[in-house]
Parts: sequence; C-alpha cells; structure tokens
Amino acid sequence: MKKLSKYLIVPCLAMMMVGCTDLEENLNGEVTEEINIPGVDTGGPGGDALTGIFGELRGAGTANHGSYYSLQELTSDEMCIGAKGGDWFDGGILIELHRHTYTPTHDFVKNAWNNTYNAIGAVNTLLAGGELDANQVAQARVLRAYLYMRLMDSYGNVKIVTQPDTDVAQSSRSEVFDFVESEILDALGVNMVSDGMDLSGSDLGVDPNTYRINIYGALGIISKLYLNAEVYTGTARWAEAASAASYVIDNGPYMLCDDGCTVPNLGKKAGVASDPDDLEGYAAVFAPNNEGNPEHIFSVFYDEATGGGMNFGQMNLHYGSQFSYNFDAQPWNGYATLEEFYNSYEDGDARKANNFLVGPQLDFAGTPVLDYASDDDDIQLNYTPEINELAPNYRREAGARPAKFSFKQFGRPDMDNDYPIVRLGDLYLTRGEGLARAAGDWSLALNDVNIIRARAKVGAMSTMNADMFLAERGREMYQESARRTDLIRFDKYNSEWWEKPVSPDHVNIFPIPQEQIDAATNLTQNPGY
Repeated sequence: MKKLSKYLIVPCLAMMMVGCTDLEENLNGEVTEEINIPGVDTGGPGGDALTGIFGELRGAGTANHGSYYSLQELTSDEMCIGAKGGDWFDGGILIELHRHTYTPTHDFVKNAWNNTYNAIGAVNTLLAGGELDANQVAQARVLRAYLYMRLMDSYGNVKIVTQPDTDVAQSSRSEVFDFVESEILDALGVNMVSDGMDLSGSDLGVDPNTYRINIYGALGIISKLYLNAEVYTGTARWAEAASAASYVIDNGPYMLCDDGCTVPNLGKKAGVASDPDDLEGYAAVFAPNNEGNPEHIFSVFYDEATGGGMNFGQMNLHYGSQFSYNFDAQPWNGYATLEEFYNSYEDGDARKANNFLVGPQLDFAGTPVLDYASDDDDIQLNYTPEINELAPNYRREAGARPAKFSFKQFGRPDMDNDYPIVRLGDLYLTRGEGLARAAGDWSLALNDVNIIRARAKVGAMSTMNADMFLAERGREMYQESARRTDLIRFDKYNSEWWEKPVSPDHVNIFPIPQEQIDAATNLTQNPGY
C-alpha cells in the first residue's frame, strides 16, 4: 500500500483493455472484491465498499497508452508519437490521431469506449446490490456521472445504462448532459448551482479523502460540465461553472501547493548535483509521492504494486533513460511534446522546468547516457525540442519529453503518482474563464490567472484575451487530458498545426466504434463517419 507522505507546509489531508463487445449483451464490469491482505489495496488507502469502482478509473484508460488518455493527448497540439521507421508506426493509427483522420475501426477509439462502459458496468452492479449507505450511493452516482461525461465529451450520443443486464436506446448529447447534471445535483442536494448555495444536506459530505468524492469533488466535476455546456448542448452555463469552482476555492480545505509545499525528490540522481533534494510547489503536485497533496480534491490512486496502470515513464522516455532512473524495464520512446507548445512557456516558468525533459541526459552517476543507434552526429542522448518530421523517419531523440508526472529511481513500469481529476489550480482557471465569458470581458480572468502564474514564478499579466487565456490554461494543464476539450471549446481543434492540416468539424467527437454499430440494433453512427 502507498504510504501517505507528510508535506512540510501542512499535515496531509485525510484521507489493458477489459472491454465489452456488445452493448446489447452485458455492460457489467467486474467489481473488485475487498480482500483483507495487509498492505494491499486496489482503490487507495482505507479500502471500503467503493474500492472496486474507484479502482475502475485506472482501467478506464486514465493514464496509460491506447485508450482515453491517448485520445485526449495525441489529438491535441500538446503531443505526438512519431514513426521511427517501423517503430511506432503501428499501422498508421498514431498519425491518424495527430491528423484527425481517425475512423470507426480505430483501436484506441474502441478501447476508450469499452473501458469506460466497463467501469460504468461495475458501478451499476454495485448500486444494484442495495448494500451501500446514502453517502456511498451518492459517491457511486457521481462517479458514474463523471464517466458518462467522458463518454459524452468523446462520443456525443451514447446509451445511458443504469442497470445491469439491460439495454437502452441511444440518447442525444443534450440528454446525456441532463443526466450527468441531475445525478450530480441530486448528490449535492440542490436544484441548481449558484452563489451562496446551501450544501449542508448533501449525502456526499466533506471527508477530504481524495480517492473518494465529497461535495468539493462533485462541484469540481460539475464545473467542468458547465464550462463545456455550450459545446454539449448549445446553451452556455458560464456563471454556474464559475460558481461551482468558486465555492470550492472559498470553502474547501484545499490550497495551492506553493512555496514550502515540499516532498523528497525520489528521482534524484546521486551523481548530478543540480538535481534538487526536494520537489516544491507545482512539481510536488504531480510527484511519485504526491498522495495527500493539499491541492488534490479528487484523484485516481496509482501504485506500482497494487494500483497499476500509469505508464508514463515507459510511454514517454527514450530507451536510454532507463539508466537515468534505474528503471527495472526499458522505456518505449513514444510520446513527445510539439515544439510550438513547448516554446509557449517562458524561461523561468516553474512549469516548464517540471513538465519536460530536455537537453543532454545523464545517468545515475552523472555520466552521459549514450545512444549507440543515434540517428544524428552525437551519441549522447539529447532530447531536443525540435522535431524533424512526424513520419517516417522521426529522430529517436526528438521532442521534449512529458515529465510532469515525474519519475523515481528504481521505478517499475507502473508508476506511483496519483492522477488528479479535480485539483485547485484547475478550478482557479475554471472560475476565471467562467466569470470572463459570462460578462464578455476577459479582463475578469486576470486575477485567477495571475494567482496561477505567481505559483509558476512568472510575472503577472496586465491584459487578457481568449487566445492568451487558452495558452495559459495549456501551460498549467499540460498532460492532464484537458487540451482536446479546451481546444474544442475555444474553436481551435480544427485549426492547422505542425504536421496537421485543417480538420473538419465532425471530428470534434470520435466515431462510435464500428464493432458496437455492427453488434447493436439501436446505435446510430456519428455524422461524417
């Protein structure tokens, strides 16, 4: 079991591919039964009746290759996976994601659909058992609503299945929105989100266990729902997005992890004097020992032994980086950051220093890591922000490597870093955007943006517009599966960027997997596919 770390600033807050094949058959997932073996958990410290369903978030593709995470990141202007000859070509499916030419037979599109419905099936089975108390029922319903929000965001019109062993008609995106909203509002015990709302009657409570959902986690989820309401339904809900986020900021026990919020640097290389002993502020939010971070509101529990599924070290790093971190398995040399996105950060931005690995790489002893199969004139491994081409001869060392969720020495392929679904930094930006859009005045976002920038050690902005806000949100939310949705909301997803032409509007939602269309009698494919 992961051990909760203690931050120097405050005490800790208290606490691939399993898929359905036919929506008309059975959408049930398998609920993980609690096994009382000391030191073993699947859903986070303090196992309970909900351990299994919250553990399903890992199986839903939250932080691994080939499912939900990959769809959100590789279709955006944040990341790509270049084809290095035959390595990582994978039949062209990664290039299809980058260039928005994905089809109903794309494996990742299928996996994300199946993995998410599998998790929903697990929730439905648990709720049908009738053995949960009111708080547990409320949490399970909000978790299911969050999973349906992922489906709605990704696929548009989907089936709202709430009982095991049942099939239902396909619902419109607006109907799914209404379902998600009503489930969360019911759990919160209110009819609408507004300033000054009374949540004292909510069954969710205020227990600050970040591996479960309290009123603040539910408000964080619904704030994301309202932030994108205009995309989902055609009707904007900016004020409610701001109100939900503001309630958490003003009333929750959370704080930005800033100066003095520190964890030991588990990735420190003994022979590299420049490696810090501790990770502080923004870096601590995403570290391998980030459990109990004061900024986390709702997080997915990951653990190398008992909660696997986060594979960023394998996915992102060159084979030779194994010697920098003494990994017990060689990385895959896949994901890299687009040069323009990397260059959007100012020098001195703490997020730039934390989010990327760039430059010549050293091993644990401080000597150069060598790549004897290097395809340039220098055999020292050197991550360059510049990328020569997407395919077919992508250079092995090209691209700043995603390292926001940092690595530890002697790490396994499955990492320990918890993955935040709702965190305070995100909610500051949600509030700022909601206020600005509701009033038609982007200057109203400046206060919240500058709070975030101050933590990043960059100067305050004095003016603001939509493009500036989107860029700032990108710098803060990199590698958190937010960019695709943000680009769509800002009407930028179909724009041209590096090695990607202008794409048609219909690709803003993914196709429904062809195998589901073929198996079901009541699923209609999304337009354009």
